[in-house]
Amino acid sequence: MNNSHQFDVLVIGSGAAGLYTALCLPEHLRVGIITKDTMKTGASDWAQGGIAASIDGSDSPKLHWEDTLKAGSGLCDAEAVQFLVNNASEAIASLVNLGVTFDRQGDKLALTLEAAHSRPRVLHAADTTGKAIVATLIAKVLAKPNLEIFPQALALSLWLDEQHQRCQGIRLLYQNRIYWLKAKAVIIATGGGGQVFAQTTNPPVSTGDGVALAWRAGATIKDVEFVQFHPTALTVQGAPRFLISEAVRGEGAHLVDSQGDRFVFKYHPAGELAPRDVVSRAIYTHLQNNNLEKAQIYLDLSPIPPEKIRHRFPNIIKVCQRWGIDVFNEPIPVAPAAHYWMGGIATDLSSCTSIEGLYAVGETASTGVHGANRLASNSLLECLVFASQLSQLELTAVTSAAINIPEREISSDFTAVLTSIEAIRSSLPLLMWESAGICRTGASLEKAIAQVEIWRQELRTNPLSQYLLESFPQENLVFTSAEAESQIRLYAETFNLLDVGYLILKSAAFREESRGGHYRVDYPETLDAWQVHTLIQGERWFTAPLS
Repeated sequence: MNNSHQFDVLVIGSGAAGLYTALCLPEHLRVGIITKDTMKTGASDWAQGGIAASIDGSDSPKLHWEDTLKAGSGLCDAEAVQFLVNNASEAIASLVNLGVTFDRQGDKLALTLEAAHSRPRVLHAADTTGKAIVATLIAKVLAKPNLEIFPQALALSLWLDEQHQRCQGIRLLYQNRIYWLKAKAVIIATGGGGQVFAQTTNPPVSTGDGVALAWRAGATIKDVEFVQFHPTALTVQGAPRFLISEAVRGEGAHLVDSQGDRFVFKYHPAGELAPRDVVSRAIYTHLQNNNLEKAQIYLDLSPIPPEKIRHRFPNIIKVCQRWGIDVFNEPIPVAPAAHYWMGGIATDLSSCTSIEGLYAVGETASTGVHGANRLASNSLLECLVFASQLSQLELTAVTSAAINIPEREISSDFTAVLTSIEAIRSSLPLLMWESAGICRTGASLEKAIAQVEIWRQELRTNPLSQYLLESFPQENLVFTSAEAESQIRLYAETFNLLDVGYLILKSAAFREESRGGHYRVDYPETLDAWQVHTLIQGERWFTAPLS
């Protein structure tokens, strides 16, 4: 790379949203794909359940629309949901044409039922649907000569044209250097921020980078108080919080307590197939109300025929076996964990943000389709439907003249300032889980906000802040210390998590009601006055009506 390294489009993220976006962009464009790790490390690759679409004769986009609105607890934008469901079958056809091998029943694509769906409409590839989709997309991306991949690279900040406030590139940490890369458009597809919580099904790369970058650049952020806590994550000492797919309950598994009681029916008539926020809160409340804080909840697969388990859930069988659980003869210990972020960077149906030249796709975006609680298996669909619109992307030349950016060599590393960063990185997720987890109170939120503000100020005065918070090019940097890149990355991810935590906490304190993935113990009712979006611009929190 050199000072004149320029692209037509930069895509930040290499999950389903980023990869499909890159494939949909016109082939004459020069596109750079920025991925934090190697390919296949994002949340899309971990997605088990499937992708929802009304492709069966007994189903319809209207029914899918109704189910999505119902799950969204009154906060979905009806037009955005209509756009999603109307384009679902085309998205599926595109994946099949690309070579994704969904399960079939005879000549037809196999469909399963998941929680809060009124019809079986979830397509799947065993229980590794995300992996099947991402593997296919990666193969197609690698075959495209106009696409250049930057692996193990981290976007540190957005580069704005100071005169026109238009996004014209990014500042990138890559190969022990920090570069300014210019582009006519930047598309953020960095996924969610589950790592801000101590218990999460998200991979380690999910540190909310895209939302943090966009917020610091002045973009409008929307509805970030709404976090979906998946009710059934594997809970075994020493094991990661591996997600046990919604589809397992859809196929007939029972959620039981240590006495074998299917207790969720006490909290919702749909029992295990109630919306995710209801089931997660039922688990939390059941343990609290019955003084069972140290007790365990289980997912019992015995109602499902063994052959169906082998066919539908081979990866779940394998992972459970690795941790000493035989799903055919014993129930799986589970607990809720942070899984999906309904809020994010506010976008329209064309994936445009409030900053010209900046777009967002996938979980990092807030399109309005998920409302306060995402309907199961709508996330992969959202990635594809909204990414496909970028095939019509029209670019205008970056208005500012090309500039020659000098390069400077830095020989020191930053070991001396890492201790406080590491302490914050380990403490923040615990604070967020306790204060902004499944059940929240105003007092706990305000206490957490005060602590996060202290940590944010501490990191702003850290010497490493100069590598993250600069928004206009002064110079490119070359680090001679082999440790510098990992140290700067630790700082950047920690700062991003702090910003994300701050936004979630402040938004949760701002919304004085309970709705979907946001539950306030001190404001337990869902209120008509709060059937509005929460918007953030800088340090300003305000509401806006549904569109």
